[in-house]
Amino acid sequence: MPRRPRLTGAATAALALGLVAAAPATGTEPPVGDARVVARFDPAAGRTPENIALEPDGSADLTFAAARTVAHVTLDGTTTTRATLPAVADPATPLVRRAVVTGIARAHDGTLYVNYATGTRATGVWRLSPGAAPARIAALPPDGFPNGLALDERRGVLYAADSVRGTVWRVPAAGGPATTWARRTELRPSRAGSFGANGIEVHRGAVWVSNTDRGTLVRLPVRENGSAGAPETLARGLAGIDGFAFPGAGRTALAALNGGNQVVLVRRDGSHTVVLTEADGLAGPTSVAVRGRAVYVPSAAYRAGHGPNLLLARLRYHFGRL
Repeated sequence: MPRRPRLTGAATAALALGLVAAAPATGTEPPVGDARVVARFDPAAGRTPENIALEPDGSADLTFAAARTVAHVTLDGTTTTRATLPAVADPATPLVRRAVVTGIARAHDGTLYVNYATGTRATGVWRLSPGAAPARIAALPPDGFPNGLALDERRGVLYAADSVRGTVWRVPAAGGPATTWARRTELRPSRAGSFGANGIEVHRGAVWVSNTDRGTLVRLPVRENGSAGAPETLARGLAGIDGFAFPGAGRTALAALNGGNQVVLVRRDGSHTVVLTEADGLAGPTSVAVRGRAVYVPSAAYRAGHGPNLLLARLRYHFGRL
């Protein structure tokens, strides 16, 4: 299908801003609206987007799990490959039995970090520096499944959520051995063969983790010495929760419910409301990113009837510190 001409960085940023420049909500409008699909992907080529990081101009970097690639997507849908992780012989990744690129995080200088789950010694956190080949900076256990990835630039560390081991790994952003930061029941799956800790974010002095199998959102405070505090389960009943993001400075979150083809608004009291559905274009959403009032949702379409895509919507409300 022909694509529209690629936008310049300035034009792309202006397009993203245009999504958020509408009049204030009346109070009767849903909190998220104006959804549209900006890019569609070919599942036969392994282009199943798993996680997302945003660039300053409003474009996005996506991990295509099955293709082992990191791609750059502009808001006119133009998609280019940034890097491909090296193939491994006889991948034996728990749960999926193939090598997959999962979580992604971006530093202010443009460096990208990704999790690579292979079931081999190649499993770990990899760095994609501008102009350089992918390089592993920390090994992780081959029998684990590193999934979501979050960067705390102030402390100079990355946090990787392990869906099998119920663990959050801590890795120096400069590279070095991974250490167990938190291993808790709240992070483990309740059943063998299921995904536990999945999405992960650093927000307001804590590391937040979704547990897919338990349908929960968990907050772990970061103590002054950098260690993990006691976990607090803030929301339950989020069946199939995957990645999530915060639309403001408070505890309100937007979460992707993969199996239900929904994005929900999770309030600080733990209640939640559906704000996007399959009718808006979702097809097994895997993660969420927010920039200003622009909401980005990649869908991998593992079970949905239509293909993978990247959806862009608009926050109608300002959430502040709610």
